[in-house]
Amino acid sequence: MNLLRDRVAGVLAGAAVGDALGGATEGWTPEQIEERHGGRVEGIVGPFLSDWKTARPIAPYHKGDGHITDDTLMTHALVEVYAKRRRHLDAYDVAGDLVPLMIGERRWVPELEDSALILQRVFLAEKWIVAKLHYGHADPREAGVGNIVNCGATMYMAPVGLVHIGDPRGAYAEAIDLAGAHQSSYGREAAGVFAAAVAASAAPGATVAHVREAVLELAHDGTAAAIRAVFDAVDAFLADGGSEDPRDVARIVRAAVAPFDTVGDHYRAPAMDARLPSRTKSIEELPVALGFVAARGGNLRASVLDAVNYGRDADSIAAMAGAVCGGLHGIDAVPPDWLADVTTASRLDLDAVVGVMTEVVRDVAKADADRAEQRAAALHTLLGREDAACD
Repeated sequence: MNLLRDRVAGVLAGAAVGDALGGATEGWTPEQIEERHGGRVEGIVGPFLSDWKTARPIAPYHKGDGHITDDTLMTHALVEVYAKRRRHLDAYDVAGDLVPLMIGERRWVPELEDSALILQRVFLAEKWIVAKLHYGHADPREAGVGNIVNCGATMYMAPVGLVHIGDPRGAYAEAIDLAGAHQSSYGREAAGVFAAAVAASAAPGATVAHVREAVLELAHDGTAAAIRAVFDAVDAFLADGGSEDPRDVARIVRAAVAPFDTVGDHYRAPAMDARLPSRTKSIEELPVALGFVAARGGNLRASVLDAVNYGRDADSIAAMAGAVCGGLHGIDAVPPDWLADVTTASRLDLDAVVGVMTEVVRDVAKADADRAEQRAAALHTLLGREDAACD
């Protein structure tokens, strides 16, 4: 496998595996997870609730058993948009291409155990983009204003990082544009920073330090503060000798991010001012995922398991951590038993998705290189004439 395909496969497989493992523990506390499973989760497990079809009528989904969630469904839908357009995307492509996929094409939805529309699986914050763009005809660049501020746009931005491998700033800018159709405030900001993290991680020779540098350089406002607080807490924890108890990492990460998280300690009973726009707050998922990646030195298995056992929005946290670790180390970082079980349980042709995304990255990179060469020639001419005029 060539290096580019390896990195694309690492990101997409890491994200899918993290998503599937984290889905089983989403919404619960670490204590509830350990009580339910007789200790920490160490791999694929079944649904948290035996009566999952009826226990939570708003979310009658078969989580667990290796089933991917809407994080992966939306990620792969965005890959399809890139495959169709073969260029960089913007908010108008969300309206023109992504939304039609969500409402017009049935596909296998593991949590529904049936072929269905993506719209029929996604959360309310994702249904928003269909209502605003398809039915409300909102300006795509502003459609995210008024939506729940959450990680809904961040969770599927890994492909944006892949078309900007080695260019975190470009990934950030494109994701910010795209996410404007879906999110505002710190929800939109996190989408840009996550794309930048993936772009940095998948570059040849990248390390966790490169990812940290990229996200701290680009993040703004509460998102920057939350990420920095988590990194500082992890660094202090490791400098003090760390701990043999894996629970301790989650505790220090949660304590560090809590001041920036609007949801509060009770995940299923968010505070009255939860998920509202703010200059000082952050989504929880991205800083926590980056904290686990930093604490575990980019080890995918350890980072994903930290996220799975963290609970709360575990599927998105684990998907983000898995994507960044997969970018750093490629497909070999993804435990093969997890990957085989997830792709089988979810009826997921990941090889095909990886193949398409790899071709897209090649096409976009070639076009970028051609444009850069043309601009360099134009600048050389302009600067040359300027120098000649000065002489």
